[in-house]
Amino acid sequence: MLRITELRLPIDHSEAQLWEAIQKRLGISGSKVTGYTIFRRGIDARRRHRITFIYTLDVETPLEAEILDRLAGDPRIQPAPDIRYRFVARAPAGPAERPVVIGTGPCGLFAGLLLAQMGFRPILLERGKMVRERTADTFRFWRKRDFNPESNVQFGEGGAGTFSDGKLYTQIRDPRHLVRKVLTEFVAAGAPPEIRYVSKPHIGTFRLVKVVEAMRRTIQSLGGEFRFQTRVRDVGIQGGEVRWVSTDADETIPCSRLVLAIGHSARDTFEMLADRGVAMEAKPFSVGVRIEHPQTLIDRARYGRQAGHPLLGAADYKLVHHCANGRSVYTFCMCPGGTVLAATSEPGCVVTNGMSQYARSKPNANSAIVVGVNPEDYPGGPLSGVAFQRRWERRAFILGGENYDAPVQRVGDFLAGRPSTSLGAVRPSYRPGVRLTDLATALPDDAVAALREAIPAFDRKLRGFALPDAVLTGVETRTSSPVRILRDKSGQSLGTRGLFPAGEGAGYAGGIVSSAVDGILAAEAVALSIRECNPAVPGLGEDPDHADPKGRSKGRL
Repeated sequence: MLRITELRLPIDHSEAQLWEAIQKRLGISGSKVTGYTIFRRGIDARRRHRITFIYTLDVETPLEAEILDRLAGDPRIQPAPDIRYRFVARAPAGPAERPVVIGTGPCGLFAGLLLAQMGFRPILLERGKMVRERTADTFRFWRKRDFNPESNVQFGEGGAGTFSDGKLYTQIRDPRHLVRKVLTEFVAAGAPPEIRYVSKPHIGTFRLVKVVEAMRRTIQSLGGEFRFQTRVRDVGIQGGEVRWVSTDADETIPCSRLVLAIGHSARDTFEMLADRGVAMEAKPFSVGVRIEHPQTLIDRARYGRQAGHPLLGAADYKLVHHCANGRSVYTFCMCPGGTVLAATSEPGCVVTNGMSQYARSKPNANSAIVVGVNPEDYPGGPLSGVAFQRRWERRAFILGGENYDAPVQRVGDFLAGRPSTSLGAVRPSYRPGVRLTDLATALPDDAVAALREAIPAFDRKLRGFALPDAVLTGVETRTSSPVRILRDKSGQSLGTRGLFPAGEGAGYAGGIVSSAVDGILAAEAVALSIRECNPAVPGLGEDPDHADPKGRSKGRL
């Protein structure tokens, strides 16, 4: 198998043109190419008049050795790497104590899945409800302001990523190709097959619900157990080791290996862990607002006359600006053709996030536009960032009218320093509702000044970004966890053996894919710690659940 990179073709190319391009790059005839797989397909839109697809392909040919020798100086042609996933251990035979996973977001689900695939029969504890019940509760809040603090955008099966764009791309280093394992498992659970090769894959909220349910069924079929509406009340730590967990159902579960996949909003759990002496520290995160533009404006700015092309879909963007006051402002979690949503997990707070369905067909584009903050902005201990977030979320609740409406302001008014009294052409998508106001008091002064500098700077990079009628909705505070639960090289908590902090809530990930990868790493760390205590446990083995050893989208020529 040969790996071809940087193969460029017009977006309207045919399959025959792709075949011809492969032959030309390799210098062979079509009869000598027996098959190909698309490993990745990206879009180069830097020249709007000449937008192209960029392919990475794995090609099957009996002439592999001859081609590698003949084209040895071409870095675009190499042997295809082996990206098969191999388990680090298998569960010992006979009855054994079962590892416990707290949380069923991407990190918890993948930790549970990998533990189940290795035979460890994990128990997964989730304070919220099953994903469909949770979805009903969340939509009820958006429509009727009926808020459930244990079943919402943040809490419940699937985690916060369930109500998002379902973005499945990340910039983490991935020498073991664990992202491929994540994408392969998502496809096995019903996600669209193209997520394995498009450059910026996404699933969308409604499809994520079905994927999460299918993953649960897989874990259960392998001996895993789910307990919903089960909030962990305490963790028993004796002699520097985990011994048990107790729940609000007055149940105590013996446990010597516990994965913390609690998400970035489990503030009461952070407090409990701090009380038990678990090592943690305040960490940087970002705060800001959501900005909404007409999606057609973004499409034109990014794709020019090709805007609206069905193969390109709704355009996205990613922007960064370093301000004169030393702050950095960047766009985050951009949702093409989506909506701004209410994402609080506590009464009396307003928090925003963004969401898209798979089609990305809503009229507005939205993105967080946020300013970096760090522990110097909220001194006072490991939980001081939580207090900082809560302060601005409660302020937004007051500005919104204290009924879970969100405070909004037109961009033109925000830049001019005046309150908004009417909306323009862009209608805010946030539900339950919005209240026009002045967002200058919704965030720290430094953050407001940075946003006012960054928005015109972004307009110079993306024409129309500073559209006066664009809408700002406050506040975005849950960009990442405000704490980091410290861990050592074995993946265990510093000073607490058997406790494995993982994912976004522990401060080691940001987004669906990086959280899922960290869940895999946590499961491996648990398995390796058990193997150390049980040397007879078998070692490495390939993943038996996927017949395609490369885990790719297959195509034939």
